[in-house]
Order: sequence, then structure tokens, then C-alpha cells
Amino acid sequence: MKKKVLHIITVCILLSTAAFAQTGLIRGTVKTVDGQPAESVTIALKGTGKGANTAQNGAFQIRNVEPGNYTVVASFVGLTTKSQAISIKANQIVTINFVLEENSAKLSEVVISANKSRNKLTSSVAKMPLKNLENPQVYNSVSSEIIKQQAITSFDDVIRNVPGLSQTWQSTGRAGDGASYFALRGFEAQTTLVNGLPGLTGGNFDLADVEEVQVMKGPSATLFGASFVGYGGIINTITKKPYYNFGGEVAYNVGSFGLNRVTVDVNSPLSKTEKMALRVNAAYHTENSFQNAGFKKSFFVAPAFTWEVNNRLKIDVLAEIMNERRAVAPVFFQSDRATPLIAANVKDLGLNYNESFMNNDLPIKNPRNNIQAQVNYKLSDEWNSQTVLAYSTAKSDGYYSYIYDDGIRDNFFAQYFHIENNLTKTFNIQQNFNGDFKLFGLRNRLLVGLDFLSRTVTDKGSGWATARYVTPQNANVAFDYTDADNDIHFPATPNSQLTRGFINNLLPADGYGNSSSVNRTYGAYASNVLNITNKLSAMLSLRVDRFEAPNETEADPNGFGQTAFSHKLGLVYQPVLDKVSIFGNYMNSFNNVNPSLIYDADGQSTNQYKAFKPEHANQWEVGVKTNLFDDKLSATISYYDIKVTDRVYTDPNNQNNSIQGGRVKSKGFEIAINANPTQGLNLIAGYSHNSTKVLAGATTDFYNEPGRTPGGQGPANQANFWATYKFPAGALKNFGIGAGANYAGEYKVIDNSVTGVFALPSYTLVNGTVFFNSNHYRVNFNLNNILDKQYYIGYWSINPQKQRNFVATVAYKF
Repeated sequence: MKKKVLHIITVCILLSTAAFAQTGLIRGTVKTVDGQPAESVTIALKGTGKGANTAQNGAFQIRNVEPGNYTVVASFVGLTTKSQAISIKANQIVTINFVLEENSAKLSEVVISANKSRNKLTSSVAKMPLKNLENPQVYNSVSSEIIKQQAITSFDDVIRNVPGLSQTWQSTGRAGDGASYFALRGFEAQTTLVNGLPGLTGGNFDLADVEEVQVMKGPSATLFGASFVGYGGIINTITKKPYYNFGGEVAYNVGSFGLNRVTVDVNSPLSKTEKMALRVNAAYHTENSFQNAGFKKSFFVAPAFTWEVNNRLKIDVLAEIMNERRAVAPVFFQSDRATPLIAANVKDLGLNYNESFMNNDLPIKNPRNNIQAQVNYKLSDEWNSQTVLAYSTAKSDGYYSYIYDDGIRDNFFAQYFHIENNLTKTFNIQQNFNGDFKLFGLRNRLLVGLDFLSRTVTDKGSGWATARYVTPQNANVAFDYTDADNDIHFPATPNSQLTRGFINNLLPADGYGNSSSVNRTYGAYASNVLNITNKLSAMLSLRVDRFEAPNETEADPNGFGQTAFSHKLGLVYQPVLDKVSIFGNYMNSFNNVNPSLIYDADGQSTNQYKAFKPEHANQWEVGVKTNLFDDKLSATISYYDIKVTDRVYTDPNNQNNSIQGGRVKSKGFEIAINANPTQGLNLIAGYSHNSTKVLAGATTDFYNEPGRTPGGQGPANQANFWATYKFPAGALKNFGIGAGANYAGEYKVIDNSVTGVFALPSYTLVNGTVFFNSNHYRVNFNLNNILDKQYYIGYWSINPQKQRNFVATVAYKF
């Protein structure tokens, strides 16, 4: 009996094997016309029940196909269906490939409406292909589609869609850090990275070639170094890429305060036989200020070239050229950081909302150039090589001014002027190797990289001069002021007299500098994601950095150097695969600190220098990410704790010296939600709470008093919401409406026991839009700050913002 059973089993196995051997295999890939893999495309074998969906790399397989003739159909919601006829024989493997008519940018729009983009594969955040649910780091992104919906024409307004990120002041154009300042998880941040590489500006970023703005949360020096990374995270812009068919868009924006903006986006293939394409984005922008002076004029062009030499080698080149000229309202500092404040809030200060304290005859120019080249080579099925180069220049050229309390408790503030003439150049080269392989049966995704960065700063700016004294209420009141301490008389000088000739005569002729400094950073890093199981993965990353500044300090004739290490650990567990992930991370950033000169008790230099260790910031974070209801609901909830150690601050026993040992702690939680509950309806929302305090410092230090906020940390509570509905059918097809709001709680811009506390009031902004968006035309009317709210931002300063304003947009897509 046993033998009969055994024979039957053996025959069944042989028959099934023979049957299997008579079938074939269909495999292939689906890409967009710009060469990017298309995920979640449905592949069907017409007339059968067989099919598959493409993976994140665009690949698919259909197994056990009986011999015969078939039609293979590739389809995706909102895109034209493609099909190919094939013939398959027994034991044969047939390979077919599809190319979707839409490029990846257009596909992203379709993906949004089809609810398929929430867990897309992203390479820029971890420098390796990872889905959001696989990544233990929190990041938020704002797509070009959202930017268009909200008719955003300034980079500063993009951040209103990101939980936990707020602006502290607009671009000043000044040397070194003239870009806009933001607060991210309690620490300062600026827009310094383009495609993950240095892309400096002393002014503003133009949005014409921005495909996506990514905000990576938490200390991230392990993969990106310390030169352009803040303790709270990174703001990284991703540029538009060329694709392999003809297309583009021309748009015109007109709005309040003299806004006129024209943008052009043209893409064209360069060869009928090879995959070569050129995409050019350009913008011309003019705008006045809502205050009584101020303007901006800029021209931007960004050509991008791509060449897919073969199925292994791809080359991408990008250039960004920006010319910007403007008159910028000075930053109003209501404190000298030592004297008790004359006012504790905006109402008591009485700052004139529409007063610019500026004249349009005092412009500053911020030209910017950025060139990037990337070579990707597929070494094997498991390994890829990426070589990238980036060269950028950023210049500050013109008049910079700020208003500062003079230390006397009265209603008068000094206004200072200076001529900027500063040029910063950076050169960066990176070599990355990415592997995706199995070791001892476990999947590893490994990144190994080398990084070299050089920065040269040349400064030929002028000295400083006090031009006049003003009151917060008015710069044009005719009054004289006498500085009794220095016996200097300042005659009444209204805005109209602030001309270039007037300021040039005040500046000392011998105060112009001519300095140049160079620093270099050599970095090496490695990062590995290990899939312990298909649901549990671990990330381990490490970086070593060598910073050298040959001529930035006189402490050592041979220059100054520091070595720092940075780590990143992460765990991800997906209890429901590709739907829910629970994550935790422990991440690090650091900041190199130059030696400082030592002074004696009488304030005389000892000609000796004190060396410091690098500052370090460590974060631990836990949270949950979800991608539910057929990708209709994506959410991230996280709690973080960041501690900065080894801060350098003023020695309380000798104000001329510095000591090390300061500590600051930032903790909080964030919620981010993206939802598409029904066809045509899209929602984004977020909430954040942050508490930032100095743990160790000195009671006499303005920024480092224990138990107080350090300044620049942003509002403790913030919320954002935006919703649009596009009618999918009927008489209103392609028409839509949208509305949103932003809330910021009370914000202590100054928190000190000596000077007192100055708080900016909370505010709620309401915005709305009506639009028409078809295949070839887009028309928007957006109304911002509908309630005409007066509100302010600041670092330890106060800066009025725009009241009610509109933007009308007309665009033609081809």
C-alpha cells in the first residue's frame, strides 16, 4: 500500500513538473519617457486571468504561461493603455518593455489623483532607493503640483506646507548667510542643498526648476556632512529632469504689490536614435513691497541635459543661473542683547507695519550660479556607481542695513549701513557605490561613499556707518538725535535722503576689506539597510569627517583642522507590510568650531589661542508611518528628543573669551497627514509642538541662559492645512476649489532675565483658490491672508509680513 502511494506521489510530481516545463515566462520593465521606472502599473495577459503589477524598479514577471499567441496590456489609471502582441513557446522566456507616454513629472500628477504616490521609492533622502515606510527618518515633501495649486511664487511660502518648519526672517542678501532663515525642530536652517549637493545662494531660490522641496527632519550629518546641515534637519530642493518627448508649459502670474512673473518650461529630445534630451526652465520676476519702499527684479534660467548612453550608463548635467537685484527692508532688532527692553510685545513697541526704513536707491544684487553633473553606471545586477560634481558661486553685492537698539532706554534706534562685496565659491565631488545583495540569506542595501568639499570666501566689503536714528513708528519724522556718549549729532534724515551718494559719503574710505579664506572637508561614509526579516529592517550609518582651514585663523601657521565622527541608527518594523511601519532612530550632526584668541583680565590679547572640540547634536526619535486604504491615507506621527552638547559661549568671568560646555535640548512631536478620501479630493495637514531650552550656559549670555529659549527656535505650536477638490465629471469637469489655513502660536524671540521677554503674537492665516486645470490649460485665482491679518516673524527680531494679497495665473501646457 505504501509503495502504491509512493508511486502515485512520484507520478504526480513528474506530471506536474512536466506540465510546468511546458509553460513559459513573460518578463520586462515599464518606464516613463524620461527613463524613470514606473511603479504599480498593471500588466495583464488579455483573455486570461494572469497578470502582475510592476515593482518599484518598474519590473514585472508573469509565470506559468501556456504556449500560444497573446496580447500583453499595460495600464495605469489616467494614462493611455499600451499593448504588445507576443508569441510564446514551451520553456521560453519572453522579454517585453513598455514606455508610458507621460514623463515622471506628469506621472506624479496622475499618481496623486490615483492615490499611488504615498510610499514611492526615494533615493535622495537616504542616498539609496528606499520607500517612506522603509526609512527610519522622518521627511516631508512639497511637490511642484502643490506649488502650482497654491500659486506660490516665493520659496519662502513653500514651507507653510511642512509641519514644524517656520520662517524667522526673509533673505537679507548679506554675505555668508544672506538666504532666508527658518526654524526646524527648534534650530536654524537655510536652503543650501540642491539635489543633495551644495547649491548656495545669498538671496532667494527661484521655483522655476523645482520639482520637489524635501525637508529631512533631525540631525543628518552622517550622509550629508556638517557644512550645510543644521541640527534640526535639512531643506533640499529637487530639480526638474529632462524626459524623452516634446512638452512643456508657459505660465504668467500677476498679483498684488506689482507682482509680474513669467515662467517657461520646455523639454525636447535631441536625437531620434539615442536617449538624449534637453529641458530648459526660465523665469522673469518683478515685484514691489507691501511697505513704502522695496522691490525685487530677477532673471533665472536652468538648462538640464540627460543622456542615457546605454542600459548601464546615464549622464545628467544641470546649470542654474540666477540674477537678482532688490532693495531689502532692514532687519529690526528691538534689543541690544544687554539692556532691558523698552517693550515686551508688538503693541507696546508700536512698529509701523508699512514702514520699510529703506530707499529703492540702495539695492543689493545676489547673482548665483550652480553647475551639477552626475554619472550613473550599472556595474552589475547588484551594484551601481554614482559620481557627482557640483560647483556653485554666490555673491552679495550692494547695500545691507539693520536697525539696532543703542542701549539707551528710549524710543530711538540706530540704523547702520554697509556695502557688501562678498563672493563664496564651493566645489564638491562625491563617489557613491550602491549595492543590493543577499548575504547569508539576508538582503543588504549598502551605500559606500567618499566626499570632498572646498569652499573659498573672498570679502572686499566696506566698514560700517551709523546713518541716522529712527523711531519704530516712523522713519520720516523730522527730528535730530545726539549720541551723548560719543558727542555725535545725527540730523533728521527721512527715507528720501537715503541715497547711494549719502551712504557712500558716510562710509570710511579706509574701511574696505580684502580678505580671502579657504576651507576643505574630506569625508567618508557608509550606510547599510539590513532586512532581518521581510518586516524588520535595521539601518546602520557612520561618517568620518576631516575639516581643514589653512588660513582662517592665526592660531597656527599651518592652519586649523578637526576630525569628527557621526552616526545614524534606525529600526523599522512593518506589522502590516507596505501599510504600517513602526520606526526609531538615533542620529547625529556636528559643527566645527574655530579656535579663539585668549584675552587677559584687562582685555589685552595674550597672542595665544584656545582650541575647541566640534559641537554635537544627537537625536532619538520614535514614531509610526502609515499608508492605508489603498494608498488613500498616508500619515506620520513621531516624537523626537535632540540634545546639543559642547556649545561654545561667552566666558562669564571674561567677556572677551569663550568657553565650551553649553547644552541645549529640543523635544517635541509632529503629525503629518496626506489623504485622498474620494476622487478629486486631496488633503494635506500637519501639527507640531516643540520645546527648546538651554540646559547649560551662563546667566550673563544672551543666547545661553539656562532655563531660557536660545532664540530663533520658532513658534512652539504650529498647524497647517490645505484641501483642493477638482470636479471629475459633469459641467464643472476640470474646475476646482481649494482652501487652507496656517496657525502659529506665540513665539518668544527674546527670552532673557536681564533684557526681559519679547513675544510675537499668535496668528492664523486663511488662503483660498478657484481653478481650472485641463490637459492644456491651467487658470488659477488665489487669495492669500484672506482675513487681512497683521502678523510677524523674527529671530531675535521683528519682521512684518504681507497682508491680504492675490495671485492670478494663466498657463498653457503642451
